[in-house]
Amino acid sequence: MRISKTIYLFFLPGLFLYSIFFLYPTVSALFYSFTDWDGLSDAYQFVGIGNYERALTGDSVFRKTVGNNLKFMLMVVIFQTLAALAFAMIVLKNTKTNLFLRALYFFPTILSSVSVAFIWSFIYDPSLGILNQILGLLGLDFLQQNWLGNSDIAIYSLAITQIWFHAGQMLIIFVAGLQAIPEDLYEVAKIEGASKWQTFRKVTWPLLAPSATIVIAYTTIQSFKAFDLVFAMTGGGPNNSTEIIATYIFDVAFRSYNFGYASSISVLFMIIIAFITFLQFKALRSDRISY
Repeated sequence: MRISKTIYLFFLPGLFLYSIFFLYPTVSALFYSFTDWDGLSDAYQFVGIGNYERALTGDSVFRKTVGNNLKFMLMVVIFQTLAALAFAMIVLKNTKTNLFLRALYFFPTILSSVSVAFIWSFIYDPSLGILNQILGLLGLDFLQQNWLGNSDIAIYSLAITQIWFHAGQMLIIFVAGLQAIPEDLYEVAKIEGASKWQTFRKVTWPLLAPSATIVIAYTTIQSFKAFDLVFAMTGGGPNNSTEIIATYIFDVAFRSYNFGYASSISVLFMIIIAFITFLQFKALRSDRISY
């Protein structure tokens, strides 16, 4: 069957939008990462790989933001994935109660990041926050903290907020994956005398691996792009303890007006996300094949 060449014209609108909103900004960021452009004037000078050398060897704040982002990412990916999977298995059956619970768990996802930030900022408030009040009522005064003002725990407090914010979204993906597993396999496992853990390990997890891959990859990207939540709750403080790469790029570009250096950090940011996501896909694929 011969295909008319006019069919390729249907690709043009998508290619045009892709070029304008993705390809051009990406190429521009790469170009300006080799300059000292301030983002305002027409003049700039090429500095070669100077921006990258500064980021990797001379900028202690950038290195700290990478560490903060990795801590944030690891906590969110591990605990959000486990929580979403656990709740998905609890509300798996399509009963009225479970349908209501799925909607309830999903509800935070539809809120704006700024709304979530204000809600949890109030929860974490050291004087009026409900968290410290509950700890006081339980006689756990020694656990009361300035949750967002303590540089040792602030990044983990933000991670808990992120988990609450998006766990319901990941739950829906796991529910869809679990419901796609044939019931016959569970009946065979039961006849063979497999325990619940063996059934999960040998039946559920291998067949749920595609859904888990999507959840983990998406959660990783979300945790690196949590600019709005971090910016609204702490602004990167105290003492850069919650500064992540996205908020640092904003500071460098729009507060220091060093768009050239911000562009180089953006390129490194993209490389870091791509590398971590690649490792996750490879690890999950290997884990899937090993079964």
